[in-house]
Amino acid sequence: MAKDINNEAFDEATKQKLEIFGDSFKEWFPVFLYDIYTDGIVVFDFFAGSGTDKNGVHGSPLTLLDNSKGDSNSYCKVAKDKKIHFIFNEVKENKSKALDDNVKKYICDCEEKNQCGKCVYSYEVRQEEFKKLFDSKEVQNILNNKKIGKFILLDQYGFKEINNEVFIQLTKYPKTDFIFFISSSNIKRFKEHESVKKYLATENLNFDDSKPKECHRVIAKYFKQLADQEYYVHHFTIRKGANYWGLIFCSAHTFGMEKFLKTCWKHDISSGEANFNIDNNWGGLFAGIEPPIKKVDIEKKVENLILSGKIHDNISGLKVVMQNGCEPKLFTEVVKRLEKEGKIERSGELNYISTNIHKLHKNKVYHISLK
Repeated sequence: MAKDINNEAFDEATKQKLEIFGDSFKEWFPVFLYDIYTDGIVVFDFFAGSGTDKNGVHGSPLTLLDNSKGDSNSYCKVAKDKKIHFIFNEVKENKSKALDDNVKKYICDCEEKNQCGKCVYSYEVRQEEFKKLFDSKEVQNILNNKKIGKFILLDQYGFKEINNEVFIQLTKYPKTDFIFFISSSNIKRFKEHESVKKYLATENLNFDDSKPKECHRVIAKYFKQLADQEYYVHHFTIRKGANYWGLIFCSAHTFGMEKFLKTCWKHDISSGEANFNIDNNWGGLFAGIEPPIKKVDIEKKVENLILSGKIHDNISGLKVVMQNGCEPKLFTEVVKRLEKEGKIERSGELNYISTNIHKLHKNKVYHISLK
Protein backbone atom coordinates (compact mmCIF):
# COMPACT_ATOMS: atom_id res chain seq x y z
CA MET A 1 0.00 0.00 0.00
CA ALA A 2 1.42 3.39 -0.99
CA LYS A 3 2.20 5.70 1.90
CA ASP A 4 0.18 8.88 2.32
CA ILE A 5 2.58 11.77 1.69
CA ASN A 6 0.00 14.27 2.97
CA ASN A 7 0.39 12.86 6.48
CA GLU A 8 4.11 13.66 6.41
CA ALA A 9 6.23 16.70 5.71
CA PHE A 10 7.02 16.93 1.99
CA ASP A 11 10.63 16.00 1.26
CA GLU A 12 12.83 18.08 -1.03
CA ALA A 13 12.11 15.93 -4.08
CA THR A 14 8.35 16.36 -3.62
CA LYS A 15 8.78 20.10 -3.13
CA GLN A 16 10.74 20.34 -6.37
CA LYS A 17 8.09 18.32 -8.20
CA LEU A 18 5.44 20.76 -6.95
CA GLU A 19 7.62 23.72 -7.89
CA ILE A 20 7.92 22.41 -11.46
CA PHE A 21 4.15 21.83 -11.56
CA GLY A 22 3.63 25.40 -10.40
CA ASP A 23 6.17 26.99 -12.73
CA SER A 24 4.76 25.07 -15.70
CA PHE A 25 1.23 26.14 -14.90
CA LYS A 26 2.25 29.76 -14.36
CA GLU A 27 3.77 29.76 -17.87
CA TRP A 28 0.76 27.98 -19.37
CA PHE A 29 -2.13 29.87 -17.74
CA PRO A 30 -1.75 33.35 -19.34
CA VAL A 31 -1.56 31.84 -22.84
CA PHE A 32 -5.26 30.97 -22.73
CA LEU A 33 -6.21 33.73 -20.31
CA TYR A 34 -5.25 36.37 -22.88
CA ASP A 35 -6.36 34.38 -25.94
CA ILE A 36 -9.35 36.11 -27.51
CA TYR A 37 -10.50 32.81 -29.04
CA THR A 38 -10.72 31.07 -25.65
CA ASP A 39 -13.88 31.63 -23.60
CA GLY A 40 -12.73 29.96 -20.40
CA ILE A 41 -10.20 27.71 -18.68
CA VAL A 42 -10.75 24.49 -16.75
CA VAL A 43 -7.98 23.03 -14.63
CA PHE A 44 -8.18 19.37 -13.57
CA ASP A 45 -6.21 17.85 -10.70
CA PHE A 46 -7.41 14.25 -10.78
CA PHE A 47 -5.28 12.97 -7.87
CA ALA A 48 -5.34 16.04 -5.68
CA GLY A 49 -4.64 14.65 -2.21
CA SER A 50 -5.63 16.73 0.82
CA GLY A 51 -4.08 19.95 -0.44
CA THR A 52 -1.21 20.29 2.06
CA ASP A 53 1.35 18.23 3.95
CA LYS A 54 1.21 17.91 7.74
CA ASN A 55 3.00 21.28 8.10
CA GLY A 56 0.59 23.13 5.83
CA VAL A 57 2.97 23.26 2.85
CA HIS A 58 0.91 23.54 -0.33
CA GLY A 59 0.27 20.44 -2.39
CA SER A 60 -0.75 20.48 -6.04
CA PRO A 61 -4.28 22.01 -5.70
CA LEU A 62 -3.13 25.06 -3.74
CA THR A 63 0.00 25.33 -5.90
CA LEU A 64 -2.24 25.58 -8.97
CA LEU A 65 -4.46 28.18 -7.33
CA ASP A 66 -1.45 30.18 -6.18
CA ASN A 67 0.08 30.30 -9.66
CA SER A 68 -3.21 31.24 -11.30
CA LYS A 69 -3.16 34.68 -9.65
CA GLY A 70 -0.16 36.16 -11.44
CA ASP A 71 2.14 38.84 -10.06
CA SER A 72 0.19 41.33 -7.91
CA ASN A 73 -2.96 39.32 -8.73
CA SER A 74 -2.82 40.59 -12.32
CA TYR A 75 -4.43 37.43 -13.75
CA CYS A 76 -7.40 37.70 -11.36
CA LYS A 77 -8.28 41.09 -12.83
CA VAL A 78 -8.25 39.77 -16.40
CA ALA A 79 -10.13 36.61 -15.40
CA LYS A 80 -13.27 38.60 -14.62
CA ASP A 81 -14.05 38.43 -18.33
CA LYS A 82 -13.61 34.65 -18.53
CA LYS A 83 -14.86 31.64 -16.62
CA ILE A 84 -11.97 30.00 -14.76
CA HIS A 85 -12.87 26.75 -13.05
CA PHE A 86 -10.83 24.23 -11.05
CA ILE A 87 -11.88 20.61 -10.57
CA PHE A 88 -10.02 18.89 -7.73
CA ASN A 89 -10.60 15.16 -7.32
CA GLU A 90 -9.58 12.97 -4.39
CA VAL A 91 -11.11 9.52 -4.08
CA LYS A 92 -10.42 8.98 -0.37
CA GLU A 93 -13.21 10.43 1.77
CA ASN A 94 -11.06 11.81 4.61
CA LYS A 95 -8.59 13.41 2.23
CA SER A 96 -11.36 14.81 0.04
CA LYS A 97 -12.94 16.49 3.08
CA ALA A 98 -9.56 17.90 4.14
CA LEU A 99 -9.00 19.11 0.57
CA ASP A 100 -12.31 20.96 0.54
CA ASP A 101 -11.49 22.61 3.86
CA ASN A 102 -7.99 23.59 2.69
CA VAL A 103 -9.22 25.10 -0.58
CA LYS A 104 -11.95 27.07 1.19
CA LYS A 105 -9.43 28.40 3.71
CA TYR A 106 -6.97 29.32 0.97
CA ILE A 107 -9.59 31.31 -0.95
CA CYS A 108 -10.92 33.03 2.19
CA ASP A 109 -7.39 34.00 3.26
CA CYS A 110 -6.65 35.29 -0.23
CA GLU A 111 -9.82 37.40 -0.34
CA GLU A 112 -9.10 38.84 3.10
CA LYS A 113 -5.45 39.57 2.38
CA ASN A 114 -6.01 41.25 -0.98
CA GLN A 115 -9.37 42.83 -0.16
CA CYS A 116 -10.50 42.27 -3.73
CA GLY A 117 -13.99 41.00 -3.06
CA LYS A 118 -15.30 37.56 -3.95
CA CYS A 119 -12.84 35.31 -5.81
CA VAL A 120 -13.47 35.37 -9.56
CA TYR A 121 -12.40 31.73 -9.89
CA SER A 122 -14.77 28.85 -9.17
CA TYR A 123 -13.90 25.37 -8.00
CA GLU A 124 -15.38 22.04 -7.00
CA VAL A 125 -14.00 19.12 -5.01
CA ARG A 126 -14.97 15.66 -6.25
CA GLN A 127 -14.57 12.23 -4.69
CA GLU A 128 -14.59 9.73 -7.54
CA GLU A 129 -12.47 7.02 -9.09
CA PHE A 130 -10.33 8.53 -11.84
CA LYS A 131 -11.71 6.56 -14.78
CA LYS A 132 -15.33 7.10 -13.74
CA LEU A 133 -14.86 10.86 -13.52
CA PHE A 134 -12.67 11.03 -16.63
CA ASP A 135 -15.22 9.12 -18.74
CA SER A 136 -18.23 11.04 -17.42
CA LYS A 137 -20.30 13.00 -19.93
CA GLU A 138 -19.67 16.19 -17.94
CA VAL A 139 -15.88 15.93 -18.15
CA GLN A 140 -15.84 14.70 -21.74
CA ASN A 141 -17.97 17.67 -22.81
CA ILE A 142 -15.43 20.01 -21.25
CA LEU A 143 -12.45 18.22 -22.77
CA ASN A 144 -13.97 18.26 -26.26
CA ASN A 145 -14.94 21.95 -26.09
CA LYS A 146 -12.80 23.89 -28.59
CA LYS A 147 -13.43 27.20 -26.83
CA ILE A 148 -12.04 26.10 -23.45
CA GLY A 149 -8.35 25.81 -22.52
CA LYS A 150 -7.65 22.72 -20.39
CA PHE A 151 -4.73 21.95 -18.10
CA ILE A 152 -4.68 18.43 -16.65
CA LEU A 153 -2.52 17.28 -13.76
CA LEU A 154 -2.29 13.54 -13.19
CA ASP A 155 -0.13 13.23 -10.09
CA GLN A 156 -0.98 9.62 -9.41
CA TYR A 157 0.66 7.26 -6.96
CA GLY A 158 0.48 4.42 -9.48
CA PHE A 159 1.08 4.04 -13.20
CA LYS A 160 -1.99 1.99 -14.09
CA GLU A 161 -4.33 4.93 -14.76
CA ILE A 162 -2.35 6.45 -17.64
CA ASN A 163 -2.38 3.53 -20.04
CA ASN A 164 -2.14 3.66 -23.82
CA GLU A 165 -5.87 4.20 -24.27
CA VAL A 166 -6.08 7.13 -21.84
CA PHE A 167 -2.93 8.73 -23.23
CA ILE A 168 -4.22 8.58 -26.82
CA GLN A 169 -7.55 10.05 -25.68
CA LEU A 170 -5.77 12.94 -23.98
CA THR A 171 -3.80 13.78 -27.14
CA LYS A 172 -7.04 14.23 -29.12
CA TYR A 173 -8.69 16.96 -27.05
CA PRO A 174 -8.43 20.52 -28.38
CA LYS A 175 -6.56 23.17 -26.36
CA THR A 176 -5.46 20.54 -23.83
CA ASP A 177 -2.05 20.10 -22.23
CA PHE A 178 -1.31 17.61 -19.48
CA ILE A 179 1.38 16.48 -17.06
CA PHE A 180 1.53 13.03 -15.54
CA PHE A 181 3.80 11.61 -12.90
CA ILE A 182 5.43 8.18 -12.75
CA SER A 183 6.70 7.12 -9.34
CA SER A 184 9.92 5.15 -9.07
CA SER A 185 8.07 2.10 -7.71
CA ASN A 186 6.17 1.79 -10.99
CA ILE A 187 8.96 2.30 -13.52
CA LYS A 188 9.93 -1.38 -13.65
CA ARG A 189 6.30 -2.35 -14.15
CA PHE A 190 6.16 -0.01 -17.15
CA LYS A 191 8.68 -2.02 -19.13
CA GLU A 192 6.80 -5.26 -18.43
CA HIS A 193 3.73 -4.11 -20.42
CA GLU A 194 3.52 -6.21 -23.58
CA SER A 195 3.05 -3.18 -25.84
CA VAL A 196 6.07 -1.51 -24.25
CA LYS A 197 8.22 -4.63 -24.64
CA LYS A 198 7.33 -4.80 -28.32
CA TYR A 199 8.16 -1.13 -28.84
CA LEU A 200 11.52 -1.39 -27.05
CA ALA A 201 12.50 -4.38 -29.17
CA THR A 202 11.35 -2.78 -32.43
CA GLU A 203 13.10 0.54 -31.77
CA ASN A 204 16.16 -1.09 -30.18
CA LEU A 205 15.78 1.18 -27.14
CA ASN A 206 17.56 0.34 -23.92
CA PHE A 207 15.70 0.19 -20.62
CA ASP A 208 18.69 -0.85 -18.55
CA ASP A 209 18.25 -1.44 -14.81
CA SER A 210 21.84 -0.27 -14.37
CA LYS A 211 20.91 3.15 -15.76
CA PRO A 212 17.64 4.02 -13.98
CA LYS A 213 18.30 7.73 -14.32
CA GLU A 214 17.74 7.51 -18.08
CA CYS A 215 14.49 5.53 -17.97
CA HIS A 216 12.24 8.57 -18.42
CA ARG A 217 13.87 9.35 -21.74
CA VAL A 218 12.67 5.93 -22.91
CA ILE A 219 9.23 6.38 -21.35
CA ALA A 220 8.77 9.75 -23.05
CA LYS A 221 9.81 8.27 -26.42
CA TYR A 222 7.33 5.46 -25.96
CA PHE A 223 4.37 7.74 -25.28
CA LYS A 224 5.33 10.15 -28.03
CA GLN A 225 5.14 7.44 -30.68
CA LEU A 226 1.58 6.58 -29.61
CA ALA A 227 0.26 9.89 -30.95
CA ASP A 228 -0.88 9.73 -34.58
CA GLN A 229 -0.29 13.45 -35.13
CA GLU A 230 2.47 15.99 -34.66
CA TYR A 231 2.88 15.91 -30.90
CA TYR A 232 5.32 17.14 -28.28
CA VAL A 233 6.41 15.18 -25.22
CA HIS A 234 9.16 16.09 -22.76
CA HIS A 235 10.21 14.70 -19.42
CA PHE A 236 11.89 15.80 -16.21
CA THR A 237 13.52 13.31 -13.86
CA ILE A 238 13.75 13.94 -10.12
CA ARG A 239 16.17 11.89 -8.06
CA LYS A 240 15.23 11.02 -4.51
CA GLY A 241 18.02 8.99 -2.92
CA ALA A 242 18.40 5.87 -5.06
CA ASN A 243 14.99 6.33 -6.66
CA TYR A 244 13.93 8.32 -9.70
CA TRP A 245 10.58 9.99 -10.33
CA GLY A 246 9.39 11.18 -13.70
CA LEU A 247 7.25 14.08 -14.91
CA ILE A 248 5.98 13.78 -18.48
CA PHE A 249 4.51 16.89 -20.15
CA CYS A 250 2.42 16.51 -23.30
CA SER A 251 1.06 19.07 -25.77
CA ALA A 252 -0.20 19.16 -29.33
CA HIS A 253 0.89 22.78 -29.65
CA THR A 254 4.44 24.05 -30.05
CA PHE A 255 3.77 26.98 -27.73
CA GLY A 256 2.75 24.64 -24.91
CA MET A 257 6.00 22.76 -25.26
CA GLU A 258 8.02 25.99 -25.48
CA LYS A 259 6.58 26.98 -22.11
CA PHE A 260 7.42 23.65 -20.49
CA LEU A 261 10.95 23.58 -21.91
CA LYS A 262 11.50 27.05 -20.50
CA THR A 263 10.57 25.72 -17.05
CA CYS A 264 12.78 22.64 -17.39
CA TRP A 265 15.85 24.62 -18.48
CA LYS A 266 15.24 27.01 -15.61
CA HIS A 267 15.52 24.07 -13.20
CA ASP A 268 18.35 22.33 -15.05
CA ILE A 269 20.73 24.50 -17.08
CA SER A 270 22.81 21.53 -18.25
CA SER A 271 20.17 19.30 -19.87
CA GLY A 272 16.69 20.65 -19.15
CA GLU A 273 15.54 17.27 -17.90
CA ALA A 274 16.70 16.43 -14.37
CA ASN A 275 17.42 17.75 -10.88
CA PHE A 276 20.90 16.19 -11.08
CA ASN A 277 23.75 15.95 -13.58
CA ILE A 278 22.13 13.32 -15.77
CA ASP A 279 24.78 13.41 -18.53
CA ASN A 280 27.77 13.50 -16.14
CA ASN A 281 29.14 16.73 -17.57
CA TRP A 282 30.02 20.08 -16.07
CA GLY A 283 32.16 18.53 -13.38
CA GLY A 284 35.24 19.74 -11.54
CA LEU A 285 37.07 22.87 -12.65
CA PHE A 286 35.03 23.19 -15.84
CA ALA A 287 31.60 23.31 -14.17
CA GLY A 288 29.53 26.01 -15.84
CA ILE A 289 32.31 26.94 -18.28
CA GLU A 290 32.16 24.30 -20.99
CA PRO A 291 28.84 24.03 -22.88
CA PRO A 292 26.71 21.10 -21.70
CA ILE A 293 26.98 17.85 -23.64
CA LYS A 294 23.32 17.82 -24.64
CA LYS A 295 23.45 21.28 -26.24
CA VAL A 296 26.65 20.44 -28.09
CA ASP A 297 25.12 17.21 -29.44
CA ILE A 298 21.90 18.89 -30.60
CA GLU A 299 23.83 21.79 -32.16
CA LYS A 300 25.88 19.28 -34.18
CA LYS A 301 22.73 17.41 -35.20
CA VAL A 302 21.01 20.59 -36.34
CA GLU A 303 24.10 21.82 -38.19
CA ASN A 304 24.38 18.51 -40.07
CA LEU A 305 20.69 18.58 -40.97
CA ILE A 306 21.00 22.14 -42.29
CA LEU A 307 24.18 21.47 -44.29
CA SER A 308 22.71 18.27 -45.76
CA GLY A 309 19.62 20.19 -46.88
CA LYS A 310 17.23 18.29 -44.61
CA ILE A 311 16.38 21.44 -42.66
CA HIS A 312 15.65 24.19 -45.17
CA ASP A 313 13.51 26.65 -43.18
CA ASN A 314 13.29 28.04 -39.66
CA ILE A 315 9.96 26.40 -38.74
CA SER A 316 11.14 22.84 -39.34
CA GLY A 317 14.45 23.63 -37.63
CA LEU A 318 12.83 25.08 -34.52
CA LYS A 319 10.63 21.99 -34.27
CA VAL A 320 13.62 19.63 -34.53
CA VAL A 321 15.31 21.43 -31.63
CA MET A 322 12.17 21.21 -29.47
CA GLN A 323 11.58 17.57 -30.32
CA ASN A 324 15.08 16.95 -28.98
CA GLY A 325 14.32 18.64 -25.67
CA CYS A 326 16.08 21.98 -26.18
CA GLU A 327 14.72 25.50 -26.18
CA PRO A 328 14.09 26.80 -29.72
CA LYS A 329 16.64 29.61 -29.37
CA LEU A 330 19.38 26.98 -29.88
CA PHE A 331 18.34 26.72 -33.54
CA THR A 332 18.69 30.47 -34.01
CA GLU A 333 22.17 30.36 -32.50
CA VAL A 334 23.25 27.66 -34.98
CA VAL A 335 21.79 29.55 -37.95
CA LYS A 336 23.51 32.78 -36.91
CA ARG A 337 26.86 31.01 -36.66
CA LEU A 338 26.55 29.20 -40.01
CA GLU A 339 25.47 32.43 -41.68
CA LYS A 340 28.44 34.28 -40.19
CA GLU A 341 30.75 31.49 -41.40
CA GLY A 342 29.39 31.97 -44.92
CA LYS A 343 28.01 28.43 -45.17
CA ILE A 344 24.34 29.34 -45.61
CA GLU A 345 22.11 32.21 -46.64
CA ARG A 346 18.54 33.01 -45.75
CA SER A 347 15.65 34.39 -47.78
CA GLY A 348 12.24 35.56 -46.66
CA GLU A 349 11.67 36.95 -43.15
CA LEU A 350 15.20 37.90 -42.07
CA ASN A 351 14.61 39.68 -38.77
CA TYR A 352 16.21 37.83 -35.84
CA ILE A 353 14.99 40.43 -33.36
CA SER A 354 11.26 39.82 -33.74
CA THR A 355 9.58 39.25 -30.37
CA ASN A 356 7.82 36.24 -31.87
CA ILE A 357 11.02 34.61 -33.10
CA HIS A 358 10.50 31.55 -30.89
CA LYS A 359 6.72 31.44 -30.97
CA LEU A 360 6.44 28.94 -33.77
CA HIS A 361 2.72 29.46 -34.27
CA LYS A 362 3.35 33.17 -34.96
CA ASN A 363 6.66 32.88 -36.75
CA LYS A 364 7.25 34.18 -40.24
CA VAL A 365 9.04 31.71 -42.45
CA TYR A 366 12.54 32.20 -43.77
CA HIS A 367 14.24 29.70 -46.07
CA ILE A 368 17.79 28.40 -45.78
CA SER A 369 20.02 27.52 -48.72
CA LEU A 370 23.66 26.45 -48.92
CA LYS A 371 26.26 28.82 -50.31
